[in-house]
Amino acid sequence: MQYYSGTIRKMRVSTDSSNQVKYHLPVGEELLDVNALIGQTITAEYRGTIKCLNCERKTRKSFNQGYCYRCLITLAQCDSCIISPEKCHYDQGTCREPQWGEAHCLSDHFVYIANTGSLKVGITRHIGEGISSRWIDQGATQATVVMRVPDRLTSGLVETLCKSHIADKTNWRKMLTGEPEKQDLIHTKNTILEKISAPLQALQEEKGLQAIAEVKDVVHDIHYPVTTYPQKVKSINLDKTPQFSGALLGIKGQYWMLDGDRVINMRKYSGYEIEIAV
Repeated sequence: MQYYSGTIRKMRVSTDSSNQVKYHLPVGEELLDVNALIGQTITAEYRGTIKCLNCERKTRKSFNQGYCYRCLITLAQCDSCIISPEKCHYDQGTCREPQWGEAHCLSDHFVYIANTGSLKVGITRHIGEGISSRWIDQGATQATVVMRVPDRLTSGLVETLCKSHIADKTNWRKMLTGEPEKQDLIHTKNTILEKISAPLQALQEEKGLQAIAEVKDVVHDIHYPVTTYPQKVKSINLDKTPQFSGALLGIKGQYWMLDGDRVINMRKYSGYEIEIAV
């Protein structure tokens, strides 16, 4: 039996040459190779302590997947414009942390379309070796970049145009219940671009013709380490049931899939002190 104990954080993700996702869970000072645990029995117990991911103070309740209330209302990364990028207010001089905003919001962003069980539009800042960690966190099996834009605000404005014709949310239950059928993302991309051509042109004239650039057609397929998908999703809530045990059958998005059709969103419990036995 191996034991790992400490505060957990969002699983780190990467892909190999065939776009197979690799997962590592930070547990205290250790980094747990979760892919290697598939097929094994895991027991996990929440020890009753939550620490803020930013200030590391103990908190009775976790906000925004790992922050105390004080950090929730003071950090730029916890502001409402992170969820709604079209509301970015840096240019109004009201950013909570201007230096953070300059580093994270005033750089190239990408508008994408992904297949997460159904088609969705989204934005991301990182396209590492062609694959965005955001696509992986959403459990996307296919994704393609539509446009490159110069900042977060512009990405939100373009995304808002697209949302009239395609969803911007992931149905996490549907994402976890199987491998979705492949979709023609390039056709979807071209259809949406045609539908938003007039308002998009107006936005380009406002921001500059070179500011919003269409990206060449490349579809990325992403593969997850799953042996068996749940038939009917049963979500584990550590606040109500602080201990669980079972065979790990797969990992997708930020979810562990266990026997008995059980799943747990590990990212939701970032900052929780957990002991894991394998």
